[in-house]
Parts: sequence; C-alpha cells; structure tokens
Amino acid sequence: MADRLRVALVGCGLISLYHLRAWANAGAEVVALCDLDLAKASVRAEEFDVARVYADPEALFAAGGFDAVDIAASVPAHAPVARMAADRGVHIMCQKPLTETVAEAEALIDDIGDRVRFMVHENYRFRPHYMTVRRWLAEGRIGRLRHAQISCRGSGLCPRDGTVPFLIERQPYLTAFRRNLVFETMIHHLDVLRCLCGPLSVVAARLNRLAHGLPGEDTAAILMTGQDGLIATADGCLVAPGYPQLHGDRLELIGETGTILMELNRVSIVGTDSTEEVDLLGRYQECFDTVMAHFVRGLEDGAPFETDSRDNLETLRLMESVYRAAGVEV
Repeated sequence: MADRLRVALVGCGLISLYHLRAWANAGAEVVALCDLDLAKASVRAEEFDVARVYADPEALFAAGGFDAVDIAASVPAHAPVARMAADRGVHIMCQKPLTETVAEAEALIDDIGDRVRFMVHENYRFRPHYMTVRRWLAEGRIGRLRHAQISCRGSGLCPRDGTVPFLIERQPYLTAFRRNLVFETMIHHLDVLRCLCGPLSVVAARLNRLAHGLPGEDTAAILMTGQDGLIATADGCLVAPGYPQLHGDRLELIGETGTILMELNRVSIVGTDSTEEVDLLGRYQECFDTVMAHFVRGLEDGAPFETDSRDNLETLRLMESVYRAAGVEV
C-alpha cells in the first residue's frame, strides 16, 4: 500500500457525497469513480477533482491503480464487485446490507477469506448520539445492562398531495423492495442493539404494510433475548403522521443502577441532570468520517475492524431471523 491510501468508489448516488468527503477527511485519495450511469460518476468526479471515471467495474479493476474499493452501489452489485476486488488483492469497504440473503453473504465471505481486509459500512453505531450512549455505558454510568428498547418513527412513506411519498422520491428503488423497513432501515437498529447488548436471538416478530402500493413492510415489532435473561425490543414505522420525513430514533437502556434515554438528539440519564444534546443535522457527516478513518487505521496497523464482514454477518442473521419469525420467506 502506498503512503496515502488510494481508493476507488463504485456507486455515485446520493450517499456517495458523504463517502467522498469522508475519504478526504481520513487522508485517503480517491483516484477513480464508477457508476453504470457515467453522468453520475462524472458529476462527482468534477466535484471532487477525480481524474478517472468508469461505467463498468470490470474496466475499473482492469485499469487498477488503487489499494481499496468503496462499494456504495446497489445491493445486487455488492458481491460481484467484492469478488473482483479480492481477486486483485484490493481491500474492501462495502455498504450495508452486504447481500440480499445470509446464504449469499456466507458464500461471499468464504470466497474472499483472508485474501484482503473486508469491512462493512454499518455506520449507525458510529453516529454521535449513539457514540454518547456507548461511552456512558462503557463508563458504567448505569451498571450492568438488563433491558433495551429501540424504536424509529418517520412519515417518509405517508402520502403527499400531488407527488410520491418523500422516501420514494429520495430512494426510488424502494418500490421494488419485497423487504423494506427491516432490511433497509432497521438493520441499523438491530446492529446497534448487538453492539450494546451482545448476541441476540429473535423470539417473535410482526410486520405490516400501512403504505399503499409498496411490496415491502413499513411497520415492525420485534422481541429478542440476550445473555443473562436480557430482553430487547425493536419497533419501527415509516408511515407515522406528524413525525419528520426522515425517521428519528428513541433508545432506552435500563441498567442495574440507572437508565439511559436517547430521544432523537437528546441523551440523558433518567432522574438526573446528566444530559447531552447532539446537532444531528450539523454532525451528519461525522459517522461517515469515523467509519472511513477506522478503515484507514485498520489497514495501517492491522487492528480488527469493528464491523468487519464476519461481525456484520451476525447482524444479517439477526435481520433475516426477523423475517422468519414473522412468517416471511427469505
């Protein structure tokens, strides 16, 4: 690897803006961009002064000249591009969900093995309000964790006069998702619970569709168990009138000596003056910066990635078990 990590980015949609900023902030150099829509790649290349653009990943890898690839393309592209990278000794950062099914992820991870470093871009656990919760928990401020509850609420799939719902306008691919809320959004919340609580198993789940004309679920309730009898619950709804179009989260952690409550951007210990407010909009970039910096450091010093492919496989297994518990074929 050169003194400065050279990165190629595959997938130049909305989220690529935050990825490109984060690579620059981590001291890496993005040397090439690739998107099936070459115009998208060209726009981003002009914004970030990237010289090389491609419409075909095969052509990108044939040209080479980079140490790592950031796969921010759609889910069906993740496994093929990751295999191209591993075959050429290129380290991998891959957007979540890693693949559509656990079986595909297991096969991909087995194929790649230890030929290259392989990290999944699962950034919710690194968002600043969740980092505050993690820090307080690690400091022992509520003692041993005994119960956890997480929820998300948003109005992004509520109908709007004269146009499609906000989330469909923002992420039109959702119209084809047979699995929506849990697969696309609440996988983040399941990963956060794993991070905070340790291993979890799904006991029961129920899914519902409140929005019109979409094949995937937009409402969910999940019951899980963990170590030493811990109970964790997760629920979400993207058709909740009155809530912001981009969903917000609530998290409650009950410990032996105290309770942490996170509501949207405010984190507090119940019954005390301990409170911290986070500017979520102003610090939105921060979790991307944290993830890319973590990846770069891991390549430099050989330290394990917190969300490496094998760890993230456990989040995928938890997500898929939700659908099984709800009676949905996976």
